[in-house]
Amino acid sequence: MTRSTCSDLATNADMPRGASTSYNCRFERESLRMYTAAADRYDRIPYVRCGRSGLQLPRISLGLWQNFGGADSFDNARDMIVKSFDHGITHFDLANNYGPPPGSAEENFGRIVATDLAAYRDELIISTKAGYLMWPGPYGEWGSRKYLLSSLDQSLMRLGLDYVDVFYSHRFDPKTPLEETMGALATAVHSGKALYVGISSYGPKKTREAAAILRELKIPFVIHQPSYSILNRWVEDGLLEVLEQEGLGCIAFSPLAQGLLTDKYLSGIPQSSRAAQDGSFRKSMLTEATLANVRALNKIAEERGQSLAQMAIAWVLAKPAITSALIGASRWAQIEESLGALKNPRFSARELESIDRFARDGGLNIWAASSQPA
Repeated sequence: MTRSTCSDLATNADMPRGASTSYNCRFERESLRMYTAAADRYDRIPYVRCGRSGLQLPRISLGLWQNFGGADSFDNARDMIVKSFDHGITHFDLANNYGPPPGSAEENFGRIVATDLAAYRDELIISTKAGYLMWPGPYGEWGSRKYLLSSLDQSLMRLGLDYVDVFYSHRFDPKTPLEETMGALATAVHSGKALYVGISSYGPKKTREAAAILRELKIPFVIHQPSYSILNRWVEDGLLEVLEQEGLGCIAFSPLAQGLLTDKYLSGIPQSSRAAQDGSFRKSMLTEATLANVRALNKIAEERGQSLAQMAIAWVLAKPAITSALIGASRWAQIEESLGALKNPRFSARELESIDRFARDGGLNIWAASSQPA
């Protein structure tokens, strides 16, 4: 198709709700991809209600924390996103600092929405967050009203959208009153820039307090996003109970423990792995005790006819409080494998007992300082 101009886009009365003319003009669409989503996409994956809200999420969602930024292949990122949507994954999770560099995952996703998914905007759940460092000075991180609302405006510009479906406080800020942080989330909803709000990595006490504040403000607080896996079970110490009592959904991130609960580390540390690069996943986490547990868990998965990754995702989803498992990926084959977890979601009592023997905390919760478990 021919190249679209800014004037073409600015006068397009058929532009989907939520799409930003200014963003599309900035990219000027070098070509319009003739992408049409699979007609059977909603038959491929189950959806469940997010807590007691009206919002439904796919049982598996795609997170863009790694491998979707400016340092990565744009074509590969696009391939993963459109194929995910073809398979019924409607929820795409971002944050202001996702990249690298920070912000670039939102920019790339915005390009893909503009060129491929614009016609499907109302079928997408797009979330973003603010909490971690984004720019220098006292207003560039944590939980102040100044930071959260400025960050949301920047995220919307990068995404090329008028609103996101869910806006999160990415981490608890011990130095800002919780009322201020929750009040900023409320403003995001009142201004039409977010439909729902959520929090990430808050402990049970602060989660209950946040719920009370947002309930008083009549704001649709629908979801919590904690880290959770077979080897990182801190949420079982009160948080899951609070979420069920408050009627909140829960989307578990890092259900594969940043790749540890796959076959990647069964025979050593691959040079291409995060552990080898000593980034967010540190070599110090790969103790012999942890690796021995991983190998034992892999044998249980084999007996179930699953890969270790599939069993790890199915195990997380088997918890009644969990709405969706938030996976990451570097290629489509990994997402496809993760979707296979839904083919065998049930566990016998014997299997759960066997898993519990090796489900030992591996010191993998690198977000613990923000979790405030008390």
